[in-house]
Amino acid sequence: MAQRKNGSDRAPDHIPVQRRKRKDGRTGRQKSDLDYHLDEAQDRKTAGRKRPEGARRRPHNRITGEEKRERYQQEIGRRKERKAERAGAARGMAFFALQLVASVAFLWLLCWMDILIMEYLLGIAGVLLVLLGITLISQLAVRGKGKIIGKVFSFVMTVVLVIGSFYLYKTGGALFHIAGGSSESHKMVAVVREDDSAKELGDAEDYIFGIQYATDGENTDKALANINKKLKKSIETKVFDNMEDMAKALMSEEIDIIVYDSSYQSTMEKAVEDFKSGTKVIYECEIEETQDLSLDVPVQTEPFTVYISGIDIYGNVEDMSRSDVNIIATVNPKTHQILLVTTPRDYYVEIPGISGGMRDKLTHAGNYGVDVSIDTLEELYQVSIPFYARLNFTSFINIIDILGGVDVESEFDFTTGTDAGAVVEIQEGTNHLNGQEALAFARERHALDDGDNQRGKNQQALITAMIKKMVSPSMIVKAADILDEAADSVETNMSMKQIRALIKQQLKDHSDWQIYSMAADGTPEENICYSAPNQYLYVTVPNEDTVAEIAQTINKVEAGETISGSETADGT
Repeated sequence: MAQRKNGSDRAPDHIPVQRRKRKDGRTGRQKSDLDYHLDEAQDRKTAGRKRPEGARRRPHNRITGEEKRERYQQEIGRRKERKAERAGAARGMAFFALQLVASVAFLWLLCWMDILIMEYLLGIAGVLLVLLGITLISQLAVRGKGKIIGKVFSFVMTVVLVIGSFYLYKTGGALFHIAGGSSESHKMVAVVREDDSAKELGDAEDYIFGIQYATDGENTDKALANINKKLKKSIETKVFDNMEDMAKALMSEEIDIIVYDSSYQSTMEKAVEDFKSGTKVIYECEIEETQDLSLDVPVQTEPFTVYISGIDIYGNVEDMSRSDVNIIATVNPKTHQILLVTTPRDYYVEIPGISGGMRDKLTHAGNYGVDVSIDTLEELYQVSIPFYARLNFTSFINIIDILGGVDVESEFDFTTGTDAGAVVEIQEGTNHLNGQEALAFARERHALDDGDNQRGKNQQALITAMIKKMVSPSMIVKAADILDEAADSVETNMSMKQIRALIKQQLKDHSDWQIYSMAADGTPEENICYSAPNQYLYVTVPNEDTVAEIAQTINKVEAGETISGSETADGT
């Protein structure tokens, strides 16, 4: 290696200290003199401090591993809390959204039903908004358990609203089913003798079919068309003058099969002894008859009359049957007066368009359709009857039970028999009756001195008791159950619009109603009826004075007079 000019290994003195480079023996890093000066100053500063043997010097601002782990866990905890808060807020808003949808659906169904006045709708809408506000505040402005309570509250309200919406929809459907009724069901049957070998319609395809057109001829033709279609051939028929002659021809083997409306079964059984036990049905079909009897009457402002028909069957109210309850209710919505008039089932009257001037029992008019019963009563009392309501005995039982029973006023003490459906001890005065007991009260006549006439008055008393219960605003909470039960056992030709108008008017006015009852009477005797021309039946010959008095009272109610002696139905 070449020698420096001055012959020494030392660096020249004139080179600045800052530029001298030295290697740190420990790290191998080239350090300036300035770095060494700073290190020496630091060493002198800490030289006097004693450290435990083997202890390491802690670097400046450096944390231990344990502290790092603790801080890391804290950070993870905070992140989990923030994530949980965001998830909880999302769930809370989801609950709020569900409650909002349920509230809107509930309110929409109320508007769809259109039976509540605007004040009620606004009040319900206000309550729903307050409940929504409670849920929203609990999720946005409350922490901790308050949010959980808010979610539970929202869930409960949503469930309540969903259940309420279901019942509203069910109630609306029942109203639509009840209202605007315009159809009747006729069950036509083909009957042979009990000992006949025919077991079904195909076995009798070569028989001559006995028919009659004196009653229900149109439906007889429809039944024959169904039979021809089923047998795929045109059957041979023989026409009789009436039901009785046709029944006698079957039992005397003059003919082997007859076709008739099953609602005339009692007529056949009275015409021929052992007809019920000596025959069997091998074919039956349902014939639907559509009618439109309603009028566009403004029921909230003008008087109107409703024919209430109670039919003596259990089951479908559209099935044709005799009308054992014949009540007309004249209603004046301005004076809040109701007049109930009952007419005995055996009243001996002409049946317009059917009997050709010959008289028959009023109850038999129901066999020809509700329109025929209405025509008969309109002719009797000289009154227009635009509406009807048909109900069967099952509706009495279930509806009264839903109402919680009724308080019925009886004029006499008596005990109902098993034929009435139950044995019930009726006391003179007020009797609290359940559905089964009320039905027995309405059907019993054999235990009454005045028989069918008093039964009609008892039926009026029962209807009066039901009206008293149903005009109360508190009954609106039971409306869904009542209408659901009535859907299959009550039918009316009153439109939905008219029913809604009556309900809304009562909810708005909370009016008391005055109810007055009258009953037609007459003289009992036995006489020939159009439906059974070959036998004498028990009938009630009308008292013309009573009929005239009833017609006059109807006119008074329609004219706006209030009848003294009326019972009051509290509407508040």
